[in-house]
Amino acid sequence: MLQKQIELARRPQGIPVMEDFRIKETEIPEAKDGEVLVKTLYVSVDPYMRGRMQDAKSYVEPFPLDEVITGGVIGEIISSKGDKLQKGDIVVGNLGWQEYSAVPETNLQKIDPSLAPVTAYLGILGMTGLTAYFGLLDIGRPKAGETVVVSGAAGAVGSAVGQIAKIKGARVVGIAGSDEKTAYLKEQLGFDETINYKTTENIALALEKACPNGVDVYFDNVGGSISDAVLTLINKFARIPVCGAISSYNAESAKDDMGPRVQTALIKSSALMKGFVVNDYRDRFPEGAKQLAEWLKSGRIQYEETITEGFERIPEAFLGLFKGKNLGKQLIKVSEPE
Repeated sequence: MLQKQIELARRPQGIPVMEDFRIKETEIPEAKDGEVLVKTLYVSVDPYMRGRMQDAKSYVEPFPLDEVITGGVIGEIISSKGDKLQKGDIVVGNLGWQEYSAVPETNLQKIDPSLAPVTAYLGILGMTGLTAYFGLLDIGRPKAGETVVVSGAAGAVGSAVGQIAKIKGARVVGIAGSDEKTAYLKEQLGFDETINYKTTENIALALEKACPNGVDVYFDNVGGSISDAVLTLINKFARIPVCGAISSYNAESAKDDMGPRVQTALIKSSALMKGFVVNDYRDRFPEGAKQLAEWLKSGRIQYEETITEGFERIPEAFLGLFKGKNLGKQLIKVSEPE
């Protein structure tokens, strides 16, 4: 029997396009000893994947050309030649953009669908939630009464950051790219102030009004001109967790991503600016997952998902990330469990 898979056909120049991907058919693999055959149910697409499409040194290896792209996947065990996972188990792991995968069972984590919808394990209870949790609490360290600004605030990470900051008693300002998103942040998630950067003529002035007492913590998901404006408002001993820079991921050269120098602002405010990736905290994942699950169960945090249906629409959903089409976590539903 044949299955579909998606390969990286060429390295994108600037904003990725559909021609950068290739859909092909291949035989469904068989599980060997110690392996399981996994049927893909949901696929996660994330902005960091854009960096892996470049042939450049980073914190994770580039995607090879003409090979299947990999990412977060929720799947169902169809057959097992391992000792721990059985047919019917629902699992999460880093798997290929393909309909079926044969992988060592040690590469997968069994999840309990009775605790939360399975998709939550690719979002608020997975890498996304853990990124927000550790980036904000370990680097940002918000205190009650402080002002926390979040860019990319309606995305999966940003929306979790804002809610955790509210739990810690902070005043939260979210920056997003549509009136629908800013309304969601304020009305549903309890953000104190929001800014639609696409319709705001002077982002620096809007930030000044939204942050009359300056900025104590800036959780940076976007970089670029928005971050330049926030940095002019940072207070003494401000903390700046740098999670993403989506504004520059599609820049064709370094010249396309020039902005004000940050050193003077950091020196004047004795501020801390620290980049991180979630795997820096791998040893502490159980701690973060336990707390996020408790907050989710008690209703103290909510999450939103944008679910696109159909395996062949994975590239389309990925491209939509760079146009701000998603609210919360962007997932693709590939199939139903058997």
